[in-house]
Amino acid sequence: MNHTQSTLSASSALPTIVVGAGLGGLSAAIHLACQGRQVLVFEKNNLVGGKLNLVQAAGYTFDTGPSLFTMPWVIRDLFATAGRDVHDYLDLRLIEPACRYWWPDGTVFHAWQTMPQLVQEIARLSPLDVEGFFRFLAYTARIYRIVAPAFLLQPFDGLRDLLTPNLLRQGWQIDSLRSVDAAVRHFFRSPYLQQVFNRYATYNGSSPYLSPATFNVISYIEFAEGGWYVRGGMYELARALVRLAQELGIDIRTGTEVVEVLHRNQQAHGVRLSDGQSIAAATVVINADPRYAYQHLLRGQPRIATRLQRLEPSCSGFILLLGVDQIYEQLAHHTIFFSQDYPREFAAIFQKRVPAADPTVYVCATSLSDPHLAPPGHMNLFVLVNAPALTERVRWAREAPGYRDRIIQRLERMGLSDLRQHIVYEQMITPEDLQQRYHAAGGAIYGLASNTRFAAFMRPPLRAHGIQRLYFVGGGTHPGGGIPLVLLSGKAVANRIAVDWPLYHNGSM
Repeated sequence: MNHTQSTLSASSALPTIVVGAGLGGLSAAIHLACQGRQVLVFEKNNLVGGKLNLVQAAGYTFDTGPSLFTMPWVIRDLFATAGRDVHDYLDLRLIEPACRYWWPDGTVFHAWQTMPQLVQEIARLSPLDVEGFFRFLAYTARIYRIVAPAFLLQPFDGLRDLLTPNLLRQGWQIDSLRSVDAAVRHFFRSPYLQQVFNRYATYNGSSPYLSPATFNVISYIEFAEGGWYVRGGMYELARALVRLAQELGIDIRTGTEVVEVLHRNQQAHGVRLSDGQSIAAATVVINADPRYAYQHLLRGQPRIATRLQRLEPSCSGFILLLGVDQIYEQLAHHTIFFSQDYPREFAAIFQKRVPAADPTVYVCATSLSDPHLAPPGHMNLFVLVNAPALTERVRWAREAPGYRDRIIQRLERMGLSDLRQHIVYEQMITPEDLQQRYHAAGGAIYGLASNTRFAAFMRPPLRAHGIQRLYFVGGGTHPGGGIPLVLLSGKAVANRIAVDWPLYHNGSM
């Protein structure tokens, strides 16, 4: 037993409670258990994973959340912290091409992960942009070198944490004064390539025409470290984390909803379950959207709840799960069918807050990499369209059938001939469903949008304001949404608790 473990054993027999078993919550639980803490996880749904989830029906298996995995070193480090080798739990594979892009005029672009092939593809589409691509990589690498140590890889409680001498000296190089789109147009002449590189702003649910150019770092991460898939489906990642958690003695209780975080004298001391039972805790970690938590789980915090409600949510999504009895050669593992007017699409979503009339359509067909995920000769199509967070303007119960038909028609026009006749299984998931299933405020997939210069630094911090022993983890807090970032969030919050723990017991906090 190490020093930390002996100190913990002597100081408290109460568990740390994690509310929610999304990837951030599972990551936090694992890191906390590795510190020697007793950890108890409550998940309201019957399956862990949060938005990374799955549907199995009629012989098809669909991942219903994240479909691409970047920064693989994050998951390797998580397992290494527990003394395990991730390759004993997961089979990570590069997908080639990373994505196939289609435009309405029939133009196609393959985003190869092998650099020589990618450069040849750029040259085929726009020879003059090859040099611009390499300049773009150097530019985004510089942003990564500045931002990663201060923002991605460290616990973060607000903008003040970024005011380091290094960032103050080099801050101008992170390019926060112009938009993603403005920077992309500086490096690329081809409108096709501009659209490809603008798309990366959607990885955190934002608009390329509003979010600061700093977020071009997202494309650098994918090009430098690859876009990965987990053999067997992305949900295998959740299964692997549960297996590791159980090996570490973490108690995970699914189908058990927390309805209140108990606190008195400005200290969290437990949770209340939907059956009325109260469970005492040494600390509480909430793996849910902080906007939901402050409104529904934390009584007596109206000021913070009101402030969070004023912040701009990320986009939501409209999803179709389609089991089809046809193999469509137009599709790769990841395929994007771009809209004709990208600026108009994002204006609809973020300014008018209505579904885009001509949306970009993303299709993921994991059965191309894992044939057993669909019956022979069939495909499992996960179809996603960016949609606005919930407002009074859109009633999805009324809008969804017509929007579904519009998307199917669009895919048929793009070469998926007679798609509607080949659908043998179908399920729709609307922003309202996302809000209800995952307590995602407004159905927002990524928590808050990053459409202003300081939005990324306005996320609710890991340590809750005004209540000691209470923390947040996941896409709604630092450093943001997406698989690697929520896993890093789990590590960061565990490190924050380790630093705070002695202060709680000597009265300094």
